[in-house]
Amino acid sequence: MRRREPVMDGLIAVDKPAGMTSHDVVDRVRRGLHERRVGHAGTLDPAATGVLLVGVGQATKLLGRLTLDDKRYEARVVLGQETETDDAEGAVTGGAPAPERLADPAVASAVVASMVGELEQVPPAFSAISVNGRRAYDAARAGEAVELQPRTVEVLDARLIDARVGEVPGTVEWDCAFSVSKGCYIRALARDLGRELGCGGHLGQLRRTSSGAVDLSRAVALEELAEGGVEAARGALLDPVELVGLPVRVLTEHEQLMAAQGKRLRWNGADGSVSLVRDDRLYGIWTAAHGSLSCDLNLVRGVEGVRRG
Repeated sequence: MRRREPVMDGLIAVDKPAGMTSHDVVDRVRRGLHERRVGHAGTLDPAATGVLLVGVGQATKLLGRLTLDDKRYEARVVLGQETETDDAEGAVTGGAPAPERLADPAVASAVVASMVGELEQVPPAFSAISVNGRRAYDAARAGEAVELQPRTVEVLDARLIDARVGEVPGTVEWDCAFSVSKGCYIRALARDLGRELGCGGHLGQLRRTSSGAVDLSRAVALEELAEGGVEAARGALLDPVELVGLPVRVLTEHEQLMAAQGKRLRWNGADGSVSLVRDDRLYGIWTAAHGSLSCDLNLVRGVEGVRRG
């Protein structure tokens, strides 16, 4: 049986609402576009909101290749309580009254600014990291001890937005803006910050304001997709060449047919990966070596949204 052609092939950013998993967002996009081939990059926790990259049709093949290493967040850190999930969703497991001096913006700002730099971070036990073929959160929910290995991450920028005495007695709340490297958990930053201050801490709220070069100004709401369908999605298309971040080889019509058949193409640039483009579509990512291009990822229909000046 022949597969139905997708309604579109493209990348969009969705402003994920709170209370939904990233997979829930994918399901909503599938229903809104009447398209089964939908996936996402850069998982967000259910309680978090903000930028979630979504691929439709052939664009799902690009999701693992996007240059989305750096991410920006606005976060609320609650000091004085530690939780089993390192965020507000989990039961309180410890902590001590946060000193009131931590509500002083000058004190808080200095502490937050000192977080910039590389660090060894142990991911939260309730995370999607796979351990021996099993998700860590599945083991944690089953009451099993979860031991995750530390990883090197980097806080690229850390800035205090506001500091105040918290609504819960004995707590202090900091609203912060973070820019972090790939693999950095803001929940773990909040947890470790609380431990360093001797009172415990957890993440109260989280909003991803950008993923790579894509910020909230380029994100579409799920309600817009539900109402506008494919037209709304096409109006929010992201440029796949920009997000892949590779040199470009512009194809002629004949070369596009050759590429669709997986044939080699001429190349006079440096060795490495190259984006194949014609008109407003990305037709593949090929490997350049010794003056020719060979197929790595072939996107026969092409991913829409390419903008060339």
